Amino acid sequence: MRVGVVSDTHGLFDRSLLRHFSGVDHILHAGDIGKRGVIEQLEQIAPVTAVSGNVDGFEASGFPVEQVLELAGHRVTLYHRLYEGGRLTRDGAEFLARTQSAICVYGHTHQPKAEWQQGVLLFNPGSAGPKRFHLPRAVGLLLLDAGTIEARHILLADRAE
Repeated sequence: MRVGVVSDTHGLFDRSLLRHFSGVDHILHAGDIGKRGVIEQLEQIAPVTAVSGNVDGFEASGFPVEQVLELAGHRVTLYHRLYEGGRLTRDGAEFLARTQSAICVYGHTHQPKAEWQQGVLLFNPGSAGPKRFHLPRAVGLLLLDAGTIEARHILLADRAE
């Protein structure tokens, strides 16, 4: 199963996602969507599961703050603000303990990251929104089957297509 992963779009839909996510089976958006139109455009590519972030007003956006789903036999969770200031948040740690997932997709930091902690892949695709700070714009791809998890980052141009 091929899963496109995006976060922190801040209202920007980069048309390069049509190319990068071509052929994916599902798309995960880890929050700070910005405008519902971003989700609508992603849904033209594949089914989307999304969570809200701080930019979205959390629950006020109509998107939940957390999601739990099964993809290719793996328990996958989404939670926007897992890390802040380089540290796992208290709420993030409680979320990980409570959900017991194989993969946790998160956003907020705008930093592309993939790391294993206590048997869980913590995956931040980076930000696909307007370039901020010195961080690259990026999205992610998860390649899943019953026995393996592979995570990749795809760097985007500094300006959206």
